[in-house]
Amino acid sequence: MRNPVGPLPSSIYWRRRAVLASVVALLALLAVWTVSSGGGRSSTNGKGGDKGPKPVTSITPGPAGTGPAISQAPGGRAESGGGAGKNGEPGGTPGTGSASGGGTGSGGSGGTGGAPPQVPADSPLPTCAPGGLQWEVKSVKNEYETSEKPRLELVARNVSGTTCKVDLGPKQAVLTILQASTSKAVWSSADCPSGAGNAFFRVPAQGETKQSLEWDRKFSAPDQCQTPPAGAAAPDTYVVEVKSPGMPVARTSFVLKQD
Repeated sequence: MRNPVGPLPSSIYWRRRAVLASVVALLALLAVWTVSSGGGRSSTNGKGGDKGPKPVTSITPGPAGTGPAISQAPGGRAESGGGAGKNGEPGGTPGTGSASGGGTGSGGSGGTGGAPPQVPADSPLPTCAPGGLQWEVKSVKNEYETSEKPRLELVARNVSGTTCKVDLGPKQAVLTILQASTSKAVWSSADCPSGAGNAFFRVPAQGETKQSLEWDRKFSAPDQCQTPPAGAAAPDTYVVEVKSPGMPVARTSFVLKQD
């Protein structure tokens, strides 16, 4: 190995060995550089990756819902069925062709009513059967300040498939307000009504009709039409009842607040 044997001078053999060794060393250096530079690249198959954790992307919450969370009809409950209302608003889901507002109500002394246009008592429309009706009485608000007059709504829903007429007259659908602490009736629509005792209204099939009333907090009595009882309702809880022949009693309540 140290003394080359051959027909050529030994210096030539040594030069060949030097060139070969240089080539081998250069190839080794290239291999080392390739391996070291390739190890720092990002992997594309999920096994490699960056050299540190990525920053967590912040999550911006969406807008908060604006719908009310209260599902019970304000002012209490209606025992005769009907949908629940929003806070401070009348409950119930209007049926097709529902009517409300307008007209002159026929509430008793101390109450101002509003109702949809009436139909004649002898209208060819059939009278709604009790089994095809649902009643609901509601207070527009749960509590009233001393300067506010309680506003009530009587809703008659026709759950049948036939359009009919319903009698919401003060003698037929009697609305009574009772003071809860004494269970005493302080006002009734049947006491000295300003209009006829019977008032018929058209109710579409699967629809409803609504009659509203504003109570001025004054008392009423059936035998004191010319000189109603003196005084006004005191702060307390009041129960509202609506009764009609063949129908279940519908109830709700409201509060008259103190100063």
